[in-house]
Amino acid sequence: MSAAPTALKADTCSALSALDEPLAGTAAQVTAWLCLEHAGAWGRDVFAGEAFGPQLSERLQAHVDAAGVRLLLIRRPGRAAAKHTRTVLFARSAPDGTWCERFEVSSPADLLDLDLAAAVDPPGLGESVTAPVALVCAHGKRDQCCAVLGRPVAAGLAERFGDAVWECSHTGGHRFAPSMILLPTGYTYGRLDEKESAEAIAAASRGEVHLPGLRGRSCWSPPGQTAEIVVREQITAAANDLHVSGPADRPIVRHRDGRSWEVPVTGIDLPPRPASCGAQAKPVRALVAGDVTPLV
Repeated sequence: MSAAPTALKADTCSALSALDEPLAGTAAQVTAWLCLEHAGAWGRDVFAGEAFGPQLSERLQAHVDAAGVRLLLIRRPGRAAAKHTRTVLFARSAPDGTWCERFEVSSPADLLDLDLAAAVDPPGLGESVTAPVALVCAHGKRDQCCAVLGRPVAAGLAERFGDAVWECSHTGGHRFAPSMILLPTGYTYGRLDEKESAEAIAAASRGEVHLPGLRGRSCWSPPGQTAEIVVREQITAAANDLHVSGPADRPIVRHRDGRSWEVPVTGIDLPPRPASCGAQAKPVRALVAGDVTPLV
């Protein structure tokens, strides 16, 4: 269990979650990401109208939903001034085709002209990004934990990794703040301080997967994420070496070298707690992996 955040009061959602809630299996299930630089207000929901106005927000949401793509808003740590153009990161996180491209648009409306079908191969919309990109949730309008815990981590990482680091809008799971997604792989982390987050980025640059604080790889289902993590705890494997399939209660994790493992995954009920600060407390069902069985 990762340590509880220390920058917030004990009754915040992240502090309560850190008492007993496992991280495994909590990453948002996303295969393709579209990240748009937006230095202005994000609002509580990026599609609610505050960021782009009601009409454009509705069209953007329909556009990305139809393509099966998750839109995140990003900005440089420290609230850099708005530019005439906006950086866009388009990434796919599945191991059979993991890539990230970077390009610029002059307006959010330009995204409507893009073919965002999440193909296996890079679409050639911009330059290829080969180094890991770190997205640290700092969406204060969504939850105070993301702002108070995420922004200092993003600022510290930016001093070390420069333009590879962005603050981002809601990623899913405020209660695991500070929360970080690494593109293009989609490996998602929680409850990591600046030093530990830097270690995760450094590992990703070597093609490895840092295990402390790992919530899961976004392209898998929650049970699949849980199964992959427990297998990684027992073997050495590069980021794209493992593939997950099979039923939710007994996912199969396969290595590209032919080895495979069956992992029983069950749910356990935890006491009620708020999913975000100020929300009504609700019961939580966490995922736990059983004994790993090698398959012949």
